[in-house]
Amino acid sequence: MSDQESNETPAETLAPAPAEAGGPERALRKSRVGVVISDKMDKTIVVEVTRRVPHPKFKKIIKRSTKFYAHDEKGEAKLGDKVRIVEGRPMSKLKRWRLHEVLAH
Repeated sequence: MSDQESNETPAETLAPAPAEAGGPERALRKSRVGVVISDKMDKTIVVEVTRRVPHPKFKKIIKRSTKFYAHDEKGEAKLGDKVRIVEGRPMSKLKRWRLHEVLAH
């Protein structure tokens, strides 16, 4: 074989480009702070998050509350605790949040 017939490319050009050092960036997860209003289910807590928003017409600040079902694997949150929950993948029909930390007992 002559040098012209063996037109092999160096291994460096065939190898795929190395991945970025940090890998793909994950979006920040939503987090909420609320109060546990129920801990009667197994590994699940219900957290009520209250936010203050202006009334659409009268602009007076009013309170709006939302209930979130959160996964509590260890059962560390109790009724009345102030907790931080973070968004995650769906775990059941209603559970899309998980307990991140207990802020106050």
